[in-house]
Amino acid sequence: MSERFTETLRAASEPSWSNAVGHRFVTELFAGAVSDAVMARYLIQDHRFLDTFLTLLGAALASADTFVAKLHFGRFIGAVSGEENTYFLRAFEALGITQDRRAADPDTAATAGFKAIMREAAQTRSYAAALSVLAVTEWLYLDWALRAPKPLPQNFVHREWIALHDSPALRGFVDFLRAELDRVGPVDEDLCRSFFRRAVALELAFFDAAFDEPS
Repeated sequence: MSERFTETLRAASEPSWSNAVGHRFVTELFAGAVSDAVMARYLIQDHRFLDTFLTLLGAALASADTFVAKLHFGRFIGAVSGEENTYFLRAFEALGITQDRRAADPDTAATAGFKAIMREAAQTRSYAAALSVLAVTEWLYLDWALRAPKPLPQNFVHREWIALHDSPALRGFVDFLRAELDRVGPVDEDLCRSFFRRAVALELAFFDAAFDEPS
C-alpha cells in the first residue's frame, strides 16, 4: 500500500515539523510554565492573523468541489469565529492585555509571513493550495496537543489553549482536511509541497518568535 500523500508532505517537511511539535513553547505550555510575557506575545500575534485565516477558509469553501466539503468549512468557520475567538478575548483580559497593546505590538516576521502565505494560497483560487496551508495549521497543532500529559495545567490560559487543539471537532476536521488533500493534492504535487513546506517553517518560526524580547 502506497503512503498517503499527506504523509509524504509531512515527511518532506522534516525536521521542521518535529522541531515545532516538540518546541520549548509546547513543553512549557504542557507544564503550565509559559510566562505571562511569552504567552501574551504569542496570543497577540496568533490573534493578529485570524482575519487572514478566515479569508483562507472562505477561499477553501469557495473552491471546494463538493457540497459536503463546503459544509465542513462552513462549520469550522463558525467555530473559529465563536469559541476560539472568545478564548482569545478571555485570555487577553486575564493577562491584562489592553486593546491599545494589541494594536501597538508590531507583526513579527513569522506573523507577516503567515498573513502573506494565507493570502497567496487564497489568491491562487486553488483548492489544493488552500488545503496545503490549512492542513499544516490544523494538523500540526493537533499533533502537539495530542501529546499533552494529563492532567492539563490549572491556568485556563494554558489549559484551554491545549484543549482547543485536542478536541473531537478538530480531530474530525483534520481527518477531513487530510482526506481532501490526499484526494486532490497529487495532481498539483509541486504546488502542494511548496505551500506545505513553507507553512511548516512558519509554524516553527512562530513558536520561536514568542520568546524574542521586543526591541
